[in-house]
Amino acid sequence: MISLSNRLAPLIIIAFWLVVMAMVYTGITHFSKAKPQVVSSLGELVLTRERDGHFYADGDVNGQSVRFLVDTGASLVVIDQALANRAGLDTGEPMIFNTANGQLKGYAAPNAVVRIGPLTISNIRVGVGLNAGFGAQALLGQNFLSKFDVSISGQEMILRKR
Repeated sequence: MISLSNRLAPLIIIAFWLVVMAMVYTGITHFSKAKPQVVSSLGELVLTRERDGHFYADGDVNGQSVRFLVDTGASLVVIDQALANRAGLDTGEPMIFNTANGQLKGYAAPNAVVRIGPLTISNIRVGVGLNAGFGAQALLGQNFLSKFDVSISGQEMILRKR
């Protein structure tokens, strides 16, 4: 004869593993959340290094929200075609982008407005042709970054108005 405890054992094991999986899921979602960008009382934008070692910033191009990967090695702010369409960017001069993964064809759209936090640059050229696939929709390059004092200390990047 099968006792009550023998019939409940599989349910207890399943319940245990459901609790373990829920705890793992909670931990993963907590640690994978994007770090908040902070604006200091001096108007500085403070970005915290993400777990993958990169800095990211939420902003917009012509009012269209975007998540930038801060790329100090990129010459231009670069976005994908879908974002360029939503932002109403005109097709500009054809360009070949030299990337770590080879060359990409695209174009440089003139007269864009790029903003992250309190920092805005108007009338900036934006490269269009990025093949996003790494968690960011755009690269924040030197034609934006060079307008600010940028410093990295430990796990923080600080952008200051000049």
